[in-house]
Amino acid sequence: GPPPGWPYPTWPGRPPEPRPHGLPLAGYGSRLAARLIDLGLLLLLNVLVNGWFVYRYVRELSPALDEAWRRATTGDTTNAPLPAPGEQAAGLQIAILVIATALWFAYEVPAMAASGQTFGKRLMRIRAVPVEADQPLGFGRATRRWSTLGMPTLLWYCCGFGLLLQLVDAVSVLFDHPLRQALHDKRAQTVVVRLPQPGGPATPATPHDRADSPGDTP
Repeated sequence: GPPPGWPYPTWPGRPPEPRPHGLPLAGYGSRLAARLIDLGLLLLLNVLVNGWFVYRYVRELSPALDEAWRRATTGDTTNAPLPAPGEQAAGLQIAILVIATALWFAYEVPAMAASGQTFGKRLMRIRAVPVEADQPLGFGRATRRWSTLGMPTLLWYCCGFGLLLQLVDAVSVLFDHPLRQALHDKRAQTVVVRLPQPGGPATPATPHDRADSPGDTP
């Protein structure tokens, strides 16, 4: 360190970005693209599994939707309330959200626990790793990481409050320095790194001390 009374030297200009475990941090664009790919696959899964429930839900709302459309197209400015939704509308809405949340959990948590990658992350060649070591996340840490972003889906029932929480989590990565951690990363103590391209230069290995190497001769 500097002598007593001297200012501690600082890095000239902008300090270099950290490289957790020797790997560069994933960029914002690649993380967004990976998330959009995963959301697209989840949408397809929901169409297959949740489609019937969504159809029933729309049928329950159809009287109100038809009346609102009629007023909009005919210029009707009446203040009469719209027809009430069917009796099963509330139950169907809860069922849709529970199924969507369960599908998201089943899609993301096991894959993240085993390899730190979903399908979208594999395509974008990025991976989530623990801050302290380059190793698999494990089921518990993967669940904590997912729950911060995924569980608020159940709160979409409350006037979209859950969607607001998810939006705050998604954009939080833009304001975190230097590790670019979103709120779900901070809870699970993970970082998202960029993997080297296939056939590219590998991370150089740490050289061993020749004095301790067996077989050396003076």
